[in-house]
Amino acid sequence: MRRRDFLASAVATAAAPQAVVAQPQTMPVIGRLVIGSLDAPQQTALTEGFNRALRNLGYIAGQTVAIEERSAEGRIERLPELARDLVARKVDVIVAGSTPGALAARRATTTIPIIGSAMGDPINDGLAVSLRRPGGNVTGNTFLGPELVPKRLALLKELLPSVARVALLWHPTAFGQQTMTAMMQEAREAAGALDLELQFTPAGNADELARAFAAMAEMHPDAAFQFPSPVFFGAGGRLVELAALHRLPMMFNAREFVELGGLIAYGASIAELTGRTALYVDKILKGAKPADLPIEQPTSFELLINLKTAKALGLTVPQSLLQRADEVIE
Repeated sequence: MRRRDFLASAVATAAAPQAVVAQPQTMPVIGRLVIGSLDAPQQTALTEGFNRALRNLGYIAGQTVAIEERSAEGRIERLPELARDLVARKVDVIVAGSTPGALAARRATTTIPIIGSAMGDPINDGLAVSLRRPGGNVTGNTFLGPELVPKRLALLKELLPSVARVALLWHPTAFGQQTMTAMMQEAREAAGALDLELQFTPAGNADELARAFAAMAEMHPDAAFQFPSPVFFGAGGRLVELAALHRLPMMFNAREFVELGGLIAYGASIAELTGRTALYVDKILKGAKPADLPIEQPTSFELLINLKTAKALGLTVPQSLLQRADEVIE
């Protein structure tokens, strides 16, 4: 071998390990497990808010972090399969929408960190030992949906002082069985204190909503009330449409329903809670353990009223409500 060929070969060999060291590290992978359709306006807004919160923390999808999204398309029964798929993908953390998503992810893995967004009652549903120290691989935030049922009924009564019979639309698998049982008991007790008669009507998915509203209308209620549900949230436009079709004054649990034309809503901001899950992602990717990260509860709630819808229903909204509303849509 000629001397210059030997030198070239030696240089190449010496450089090889340096080339390996210079290879970029694999980006962390965030798995997102959502219940509603990714194309639905409400879900699109939540996704944009989550991605924006990530960017504010320095995580840019496709550049510094990869995001794997899985949608159940409004079918909660699909969540276990989708959760297992994310686990098989070996994501670094799973951000799961509401209680059903967190439960499905927890059943699929006890090692990958799970961040539940806008959960109902994570303790009653077996997702955490306590809010302060969750103790397992699940943390996140709760929107206090079950606890606000009495408040929403009281606001409905204030809006419609003569209301006596209320049709209550509920989704049996929106949360764990204990949470659903507690929510129904709280609703009955609150209704009794307000001298209201509740008529419970179930709907398991978006396809059952038309039938459910037809059944409610046959009972001739004075108003309607909606238990929180990620499926109902994803089908918000359909709920608002059916309430208008049957001319039912209806109380909702989130601002998105009123923005879509619903009459009134009271609750925590789902968009804000979704955005705050990015803070948990940041901490976990930096080494924090979900068992040590307290589950957050909302500290502020929104009251929204749609005057255009009230007018269409022939209702006059009391000034006491208008003055307390965080937003009035005219």
